[in-house]
Amino acid sequence: MKVAGRAAFSRLRGLGITIAAALVGAVVANALGLPVAWLLGPVVAATILSLSGFDTRLPEALRTFAFFVLGVQAGSGVSPEIASQIALWPLSFVIQLVGVLLAVVLCYAYLRRLLGWDHASALFASLPGALSFVVAAASETKADMGRVVIIQSIRLLMLIAALVPLLGALEGGDVMGSSIRPSVDGSLAEYALMFSLCAVTAFLAAKLNVPGGMMLGALIGSAVLHGTNAVAVSLPAFLALPSLVLLGIIVGSRLNGIRPKAFLQLLVPSLGCFALSLVGTGLAGLAAVTFVDLPAPNVALAYAPGALEALTVLAFQFDIDPAYVASHHVVRFFAIAMIVPFLAKRVSRREAREEFGAGSAKDGSRAPGE
Repeated sequence: MKVAGRAAFSRLRGLGITIAAALVGAVVANALGLPVAWLLGPVVAATILSLSGFDTRLPEALRTFAFFVLGVQAGSGVSPEIASQIALWPLSFVIQLVGVLLAVVLCYAYLRRLLGWDHASALFASLPGALSFVVAAASETKADMGRVVIIQSIRLLMLIAALVPLLGALEGGDVMGSSIRPSVDGSLAEYALMFSLCAVTAFLAAKLNVPGGMMLGALIGSAVLHGTNAVAVSLPAFLALPSLVLLGIIVGSRLNGIRPKAFLQLLVPSLGCFALSLVGTGLAGLAAVTFVDLPAPNVALAYAPGALEALTVLAFQFDIDPAYVASHHVVRFFAIAMIVPFLAKRVSRREAREEFGAGSAKDGSRAPGE
């Protein structure tokens, strides 16, 4: 009992330090006038704590709360005018997936041919996003799991660090200092309807194992209500700001348990993969902007090789269509999730053939002397 009590106290203490540091990071970032300060500051703070050995992982209840609230908020950015653009989305999906394929090919060639990584590690480290599926599949092969996780995690952190100022420049200087879009006042009935429907859709999405289910489900419910003008309210700051802080902690905790030495050793390969991923998806984005006439900020967030939750929140913060952004990340997620098991089987068979070949060569070299 005493051991369990000490462990619980230690966990609460770590949680308190993590949240306090994230709040300090948010306040400092806001004072410096950084864009989306209440997300960016906590990301930096949680990343530093994670690399310093702190357990920055949040309890599941806080993660669920943050994703639900941010999903409701993101859905409130959908307007009836968006319906006229939906016809362009299928073509945009196709262009996006071509960009994802190009990014994977470029990253794999860099890790495999230039840095000499083994086939499995290079392949799974090159896949953008769907980390849970990628890690599960990679664990069935001889891939270096540490390399795969660190490359994927650093890519996400670098993506947020690069996209925030880029979007600030694309959207104009007036958003550089804004922390959150202002809420719209509404009646108690509107809020009750919004939260009730979003709770149902979030629960269903989570039960169906939809990627980012809690957040995406809430987004869908909120988007339906706002897209049909059934309600016209968004979340007050006292709910939205803490959720942004929690999301920042979630992103920064991706490096939890990773030693600084391992982080530094893989920093250069990670930056190389990040740059090549941007080349692949950037070329696809350029094609979408040029030939489909889609807004550049929308495409930048939708095609970015990152996490659904963080990028959907950024879409809302920068007044970019969150439904367009979220739908593209879901498509990318499902495409990768469907192909990953197939890739894992092929890698396993390849490794088995290589082992058999190596064994046969050894047996053959001994045969003449026997």
